Amino acid sequence: MREIESDIKLQFPHLREQSSREIYFFNRALFDSYVDFIRSHKHFKSEVFIKPEEKKTVVRIVKKTTPSLKERGMSRKDVMQRAKKVENDEFYTRYEDVEKEVSMYPAEIWKDKCVFCNCDDAVGETRTEKDSSAFALYFIKNFIRLGLKKLICTHYSGQMDLFMAGAKGYVFTKKGVQEMTKTPRGYTGCFEDPISLEILHKEADIVCTNPPFSRARDYWRVVIESGKKFLVISNITNVVTHAFVSYFMNKQAWAGFNRVDWYLNPKREPVEAAGHWFTNLPIKDRPKAKLLKLVPLEEIPERFKKFDDNGVLCVDNCFIPNNYDKPFAVSAHPLLNGVLEKGFRITSAEHFFPYVDGKQKFRRILIQRL
Repeated sequence: MREIESDIKLQFPHLREQSSREIYFFNRALFDSYVDFIRSHKHFKSEVFIKPEEKKTVVRIVKKTTPSLKERGMSRKDVMQRAKKVENDEFYTRYEDVEKEVSMYPAEIWKDKCVFCNCDDAVGETRTEKDSSAFALYFIKNFIRLGLKKLICTHYSGQMDLFMAGAKGYVFTKKGVQEMTKTPRGYTGCFEDPISLEILHKEADIVCTNPPFSRARDYWRVVIESGKKFLVISNITNVVTHAFVSYFMNKQAWAGFNRVDWYLNPKREPVEAAGHWFTNLPIKDRPKAKLLKLVPLEEIPERFKKFDDNGVLCVDNCFIPNNYDKPFAVSAHPLLNGVLEKGFRITSAEHFFPYVDGKQKFRRILIQRL
């Protein structure tokens, strides 16, 4: 216990009241970092939860007032298309989605690394999802457990504030227990700002964020050209979209573990949109690989295979012919489930629209057995 108490003194001196020796946590994030320290301590044994006494709750039946996408005659694709037409298409990531994806990777990936969140709300005063990025909160809370060297988050303010006083973007940095916020003059916080680019190229090891879907092309170009490791959320259709296919074709990017269907809008209300994690971090034991059905062509049910007007084979429902040597067309799902890790390659960076009986079908991508 003495060793643990000594380690706590060294780790949290800025929170310790001198006379009473008590530690005060001014917000939830500070307490979470304390819990993170305890869990990662070498003398930590186990975590015990005390289940609170169950209270009876009265269930009120409230008439549904918000129509579903189906009731509105819309699809997730329609939502994404509308988002591309809106200048401020901010979809904030939920904390649970960040936690779910990052926990899938070995903790040693993050050890002694500088994580850069360059498209976020950074960190607010309350340290909650109401005013802070879920990415920032996750890495602050798990800073010690992951063994991070540094966390840098940039806040995008736009070009001008309401009073035309100039840009108000800022840079939040956490290094050990030290936290700093700087507001460089004229800095917007945009990922293309010279200050952001300097951080990306000179300090960052891993970039982790959710860039605006409407700026995805520019964002992917900047991050991939930097040569840094990344873990980002983007439109689920990127794997079959011309602007991005070359990255997957050249093994510069691949699908992460999870899709993301729910976000928060600027009012922190839940909104539905079809997204997915993408990365260049190593993927091992991909759970969704079991959804792929690699079987001989003749074993694929007829309703899930057809040849288009040009004789190109199209397969659906994640069926993959493992004895077919010519290029064939698949939807985004097999690519998201890891088919490229099963001995197949993308043959063309151009997206492919099959025509059956003269009618254009959904966009596909051509892959071929190695």
